[in-house]
Amino acid sequence: MYINTMTSKEVTKKVLNKEELFILDVRNTNDFADWKIEGENFDHLNVPYFELMDGVEGILDEIPTDKDTLVVCAKGRSSIMVAEMLTEAGISVFSLDGGMKAWSEHLAPVKVGDLKGGGEIYQFVRIGKGCLSYMIVSNGEAAIIDAARMTNVYLEFADRIGAKITYVFDTHLHADHISGGRKLAEKTNATYWLPPKDAVDVTFDYEPLEDGDVVTIGNASINIHALYSPGHTIGSTSFVVDERFLLSGDILFIDSIGRPDLAGLAEDWVGDLRESLYTRYRDLSGELMVLPAHFMIIDELNADGSVSEKLSTLYETNHGLNIKDENEFRKMVTENLPPQPNAYQEIREMNMGKVTSDEETQREMEIGPNRCAVR
Repeated sequence: MYINTMTSKEVTKKVLNKEELFILDVRNTNDFADWKIEGENFDHLNVPYFELMDGVEGILDEIPTDKDTLVVCAKGRSSIMVAEMLTEAGISVFSLDGGMKAWSEHLAPVKVGDLKGGGEIYQFVRIGKGCLSYMIVSNGEAAIIDAARMTNVYLEFADRIGAKITYVFDTHLHADHISGGRKLAEKTNATYWLPPKDAVDVTFDYEPLEDGDVVTIGNASINIHALYSPGHTIGSTSFVVDERFLLSGDILFIDSIGRPDLAGLAEDWVGDLRESLYTRYRDLSGELMVLPAHFMIIDELNADGSVSEKLSTLYETNHGLNIKDENEFRKMVTENLPPQPNAYQEIREMNMGKVTSDEETQREMEIGPNRCAVR
């Protein structure tokens, strides 16, 4: 039997176009409650697959006939079987190709700006995971910042636009996803830069990224200025690009601020977090366009699927930037932390080079939503 499928790219278009979609999620209740596909006009029904093994008659009345219905599971196999049963019952549905694992790995570039001396900056949006990475291109050279582990996406895009990847950066030691930085640098012979305070225990060679470092990409006028901004990690480093863009890593998001506890040092690092946000960032131009390393909710996406906002606007609208009392700030940060990312300790060790694992294990380690922000 032929079953209609819908790709993660097609679902993403529905998210951005604010189209209606009914999602029948057949994963376990806990998995669904933890993480699901979200859209402004998406409706959900969660019925675990094991409850449907004897038939779908009990849910037929709950499936709408006036909008697309997408059946979702973890890997794309159970959803096909449920879609077959619904099709046999006379209801036309789609199955998500590759399931939530494919949704977690979908990565697409969006141009977010032109550079003054010629060149562009692209944001790679990992919509299912909330991760954002960047490619800065000038005069045939490219720098990648906070790469995801799906490195082929960057390689293929650079090849398509005729750019050579010469620099790779991580703003900090990531704990919610496996960095593709080292792998990408090895594939391209690019220089891999890391903040040294986050790289004390790494097992590989890297170029230390220090406060005030300037790395030129392509034309001399296109500079990346490193700005030490601890708080999410002790080595967290932001970048001011072309005096127009602020790549804030996991320090500042559009609707929240970074959590300081993923190394077990929330009480120690919350002061650094406040110093970075309330002093270092305050000294920067409010005209800088903030480009974070994550987004929290779908509402933070712009119409074109990108995530950005002026720094001055965030100082007006982001609650985390407007708590005058330091004790209140400390309390807000330390008492409003979401659950820690899945396998975050293992992910940290992998990003240090201490352990390795196969592709399927890496997928399992990353499953789940972005959890890098204070609620």
